[in-house]
Amino acid sequence: MVICRGKGSSLILEQVLTCSKMRLDPFSFFPITNPVAMRKLGGVIADASEPSSVIYLQGDLGAGKTTLVRGFLRSLGYLGHVRSPTFNLFEVYQIKTKVICHFDLYRLTNPEELIYIGISDYFTEKNICLIEWPEHGKGFLQPADLVCKFNFIPGKRGRDVEIIATSSKGRRMLKKIIQKKDV
Repeated sequence: MVICRGKGSSLILEQVLTCSKMRLDPFSFFPITNPVAMRKLGGVIADASEPSSVIYLQGDLGAGKTTLVRGFLRSLGYLGHVRSPTFNLFEVYQIKTKVICHFDLYRLTNPEELIYIGISDYFTEKNICLIEWPEHGKGFLQPADLVCKFNFIPGKRGRDVEIIATSSKGRRMLKKIIQKKDV
């Protein structure tokens, strides 16, 4: 395995394990010190996103998942209120020619409930889906192109956001994110 240092503090996994056929997905870490930086990262991810992208957002309560989504939407030109869709499970935002579907599955008690809200209707060639708490929808969601893992930094203020590309589209997106984040 070869790990290369990119600009800034980003780590990029450039190659695969050579001792087995198992392949590791490319990833990068982004240190986040405040809500402004989290919104900025959301904007960078939005700029890198492609139609039909599926982005999983994983992390504890209060880790910044909705703040990242707020930055994502603002960077696309959305000016309205952005709230966590915890109680109604999802919000759909039409921004110019883009449709952004924001799901928060925290309160989901059974993944089969997603069938009743028509989850499959939102995974289209045009829509971009951002999914908080995707583990609560296991078996009923499209696979992610990117997985964003939010981790509190022990003993310090702030978080690390680890972004993992899990598809060829995700790898293209991650490459753009790394290039823009380090500018």
